[in-house]
Amino acid sequence: MTDTSHLRAVRSSYDTVADAYAHTVPAPDRLDPLSRRLLDAFAETVGDGPVADVGCGPGKVTAYLARAGVDAFGVDLSPRMAALARRAHPELAFAVGSMTALPVADAALAGILAYYSTHHTPPELLPTVYAEFRRALAPGGRLMIAGHVGEDGGEGERRHHTEAYGGLPVSYDSHFLPPGRILRLLEEAGFVVTARLTQEPAPGQRRRYGTFLAVSPGPLPGRPG
Repeated sequence: MTDTSHLRAVRSSYDTVADAYAHTVPAPDRLDPLSRRLLDAFAETVGDGPVADVGCGPGKVTAYLARAGVDAFGVDLSPRMAALARRAHPELAFAVGSMTALPVADAALAGILAYYSTHHTPPELLPTVYAEFRRALAPGGRLMIAGHVGEDGGEGERRHHTEAYGGLPVSYDSHFLPPGRILRLLEEAGFVVTARLTQEPAPGQRRRYGTFLAVSPGPLPGRPG
């Protein structure tokens, strides 16, 4: 997929906030117990083979997976984020790339984690992203998507951001889709969704969280097994 305006906006914005983001966002071992257990479950079930942390930011989640024994590497749209990740975790690999065109061959991955990284994608482009995840995963490969979600039964919500992480200038949208819509899009991309969990906002927060665990069941349609 060619570089689109939303990708350019997200890349530029996260280059701007990368250092503040790395300082502000907690490492997984500081998350609530349920969120940590979901990451642990993904790490335990993903199996052998490389696992891409897509939208890895400064690499904190990538490193968490690696400490759990996962052959993890990171991919991020922002060159500054990838540079910070390499500096913090020189033992791991981090690439600059887009979730719309992952830098891997067909069926190369045992797993993909998209942890709070797909919500900047316009809803009409999510089928492209999920199809790319399906292309990159080997048969039986595991997918975990987690992030903010909208209200059940609604149309979703779009929010435009002009500043973030201490007032730094950004320009990107966040899209909060109902969990049921995300489920349908994953199934339409050919995934078998094995678990779906919605967490209500924690005290002092306003967004719900959704986690989806899925399996790529077999060869892509039209491709030999």
